[in-house]
Amino acid sequence: MKLDAARLDDLKVEGRRVLVRVDFNCPQDEAGAISDDTRVRAALPTIKELLARGATPVLMSHLGRPKGKVVESMRLEPMGARLQELLGSPVLRLKESTGTAVQQAIAAAPRGTTVLLENVRFHAGDEGGDAALAAEWAKLGDCFVNDAFGAAHRDHASVCGVARLLPSAAGRLMEKEIAAFSKVLDEPARPVVAILGGAKVADKLKVVDNLLDKVDALLVGGGMAYTFLAAQGIEVGDSLVQTEQLDAVKAALEKARRKGVAIHLPVDHLAAERFAADAQALACGPAIPDGRMGLDIGPKTREAYAKVIAGAKTVVWNGPMGVFEWPAYAGGTEAVGRAVAACEGFTVVGGGDSVAAVEQFGLASRIDHISTGGGASLELLEGVVLPGIAALKRA
Repeated sequence: MKLDAARLDDLKVEGRRVLVRVDFNCPQDEAGAISDDTRVRAALPTIKELLARGATPVLMSHLGRPKGKVVESMRLEPMGARLQELLGSPVLRLKESTGTAVQQAIAAAPRGTTVLLENVRFHAGDEGGDAALAAEWAKLGDCFVNDAFGAAHRDHASVCGVARLLPSAAGRLMEKEIAAFSKVLDEPARPVVAILGGAKVADKLKVVDNLLDKVDALLVGGGMAYTFLAAQGIEVGDSLVQTEQLDAVKAALEKARRKGVAIHLPVDHLAAERFAADAQALACGPAIPDGRMGLDIGPKTREAYAKVIAGAKTVVWNGPMGVFEWPAYAGGTEAVGRAVAACEGFTVVGGGDSVAAVEQFGLASRIDHISTGGGASLELLEGVVLPGIAALKRA
């Protein structure tokens, strides 16, 4: 999974307009203010380098799901304002992303200015991969840089379409993401431990199948663990079980046995009578009694998982161990997060909930790589070639 594409160093950018696909899809509060500027900060190295090399960066991003219509609350003005603060240089925020007026504004932008186009998803053709729309965007730049790892798994006009029309390269963030996952999936230091959580096992079965060829141990938590336990005949009460996936899970368990991969499942739980933040937690296990549903891994499981993680040379984590948003059921995710943070091996965290968890528990600075792309990182773990990267290769 090496980056088989041009890099920023390979592009002649001096005095040129450089279209840069960034991912400024930042969370906002009810007033529209950015509540987490991580994605804006992640784009800074590429933007600053382009400015230093005498280029005019022309940034393209989506925000939310406007479904091809102009939605005032999904304009990129707050991201542009924050970017200008972080850069300390002018950011020209445009109200459109195509057309003659946009072309003229870019041409007139003084040297040292970064241009931010309006939300690309205000055009329905973006998500549809419309070639004509991609051609309109291509008119705005002399070359293209994809630095939006979080959108690299989408064959959209602003991600892949433009890359096929202009000299293209990966940005510094894209390079960093690919390098981190390559270090996990290609030639990792062993032992390799993968930690998978989240609600539904169906969302992670392809990941499990691919990782069983690459890891030494797999730790399973979250709602998906109960389908694994049920597949082994363990009673899980009213916990979430995807019965239609039981055969697939049994096949995964058998593959792990053949490969010599240790799959670790919860041996105890925190369970509740109802799915609610204030539901009283009952410690139980390994079985969960009828009328109770598992909402977090228990203390014995936390200790066992931490021990496995401590001995790892490479760790990749995607998905929480329980309903960590609720304080009563956050302990399992926090324990795993602290074990990953303390691990002396190379550690990667991907997936929105896992990233939110390490931020929530103040552990982010102790993780070697925190991915900016939930869906993209998941597809990499599945072994998928991301179309946004493949388009750069073709270019």
